[in-house]
Amino acid sequence: MPHFIIDCSKDILSQRSPEVIMKAVYDAAEATGLFGENDIKVRIQPFEHYMLGADKKDFLHVFGNIMEGRTTEQKANLSQSVIESLNELLPDVSILSINIREFERATYCNKALIDRKSTTS
Repeated sequence: MPHFIIDCSKDILSQRSPEVIMKAVYDAAEATGLFGENDIKVRIQPFEHYMLGADKKDFLHVFGNIMEGRTTEQKANLSQSVIESLNELLPDVSILSINIREFERATYCNKALIDRKSTTS
């Protein structure tokens, strides 16, 4: 946790490599101090087929999925930091955006939580 999933038009990957784009998102998230460095996960999914408004060629959108408990200000700072970082890399991309979604702690589960429960019970 957190997970940052990047959807983008395929042509963006000819401007910057997937690794460079993912590192920019990773570094921006880490710099906020909201997450442990080993907890951040980033992945990218390019799309070959998509539709955009008139005069718009490319897009990149980040879905940030984080555990609940951060303030609105912290989430807004995270969003702004990620977009500022991406805008430096991709200044000619007409659509750069992000939204932050929260996981509910009570319903979230992962392997580490299951393994911990089985070794302590």
